[in-house]
Amino acid sequence: METVSFWNRKSIQKTAGDIIAYVILSMGCIIVLFPLFWQISNSLKTLDEVYAFPPKWLPNKPMWNNYKEGLTFMPFSRFFLNSTIIVASVLLGNLLSASFVAYGFARIRARFREPLFLLVLSTMMLPYQVTMIPIYILFRKIGWIDTYKPLIVPSFFGGGAFFIFLLRQFFLTIPRELDDAAKIDGCSFLGIYWRIILPLAKPAMATVAIFTITWTWNDLLGPLIYLDSFEKYTAALGLANFTAQYGATPWHLLMAVSTIFMLPCLIIYFLAQNYFIQGIVITGLKG
Repeated sequence: METVSFWNRKSIQKTAGDIIAYVILSMGCIIVLFPLFWQISNSLKTLDEVYAFPPKWLPNKPMWNNYKEGLTFMPFSRFFLNSTIIVASVLLGNLLSASFVAYGFARIRARFREPLFLLVLSTMMLPYQVTMIPIYILFRKIGWIDTYKPLIVPSFFGGGAFFIFLLRQFFLTIPRELDDAAKIDGCSFLGIYWRIILPLAKPAMATVAIFTITWTWNDLLGPLIYLDSFEKYTAALGLANFTAQYGATPWHLLMAVSTIFMLPCLIIYFLAQNYFIQGIVITGLKG
């Protein structure tokens, strides 16, 4: 009887613990998702309903025309195309250059390899605001202002210290015996990188891709600094100028355009979340 009572108590404690955990997680989800709900709700309201007090949780009648009006007020189709071109180019540059540099740090034995890697990592401690002015002066002197080159070309020269670090950590988890076997078969360092390392690094590459797409798509500061022509604006820059062009703050239209703006990142994340989680977990296994 005492044994049965003991197991019953353990079962009750476990059930109570699970209930508390689910309640806390549910509350966290509600807190995180509430801004998204409020944004979508406001995107379907009239302007009077947005300013109503007390606040209206849902519109009386969904105003789907807000999405059409918001997109046609400014040439957002052109802005979305500009952002897509920049994102695709930066994605290609980051995947190729960051993986190539990370492969060198992870698999090729050379003098000063570790000090150089620490030097690369140290650049992560420099805020972008510190290097922003010197980089702008450099790009202005070579005539790249008001072009997409300052936003795209740097990604083909390393892809950033964070991505190099992320991929290097993943490459270190791949057994070196595969390299040795490939060398016996006559495979070069470049062949090992292209035929063995990259196919095995899909989770880490997917993680880099998700970060790149999200950061580049949402980037406002870069296009704001380097782009002057209205027709070259990105979606983020066009969204930031929405209020200035309208003359006031049309919150219902602004929320509608913002909802469309965030859809690509959400869709990509949900489609690739398994690779993303796997890449983050595996790259943290080895230091």
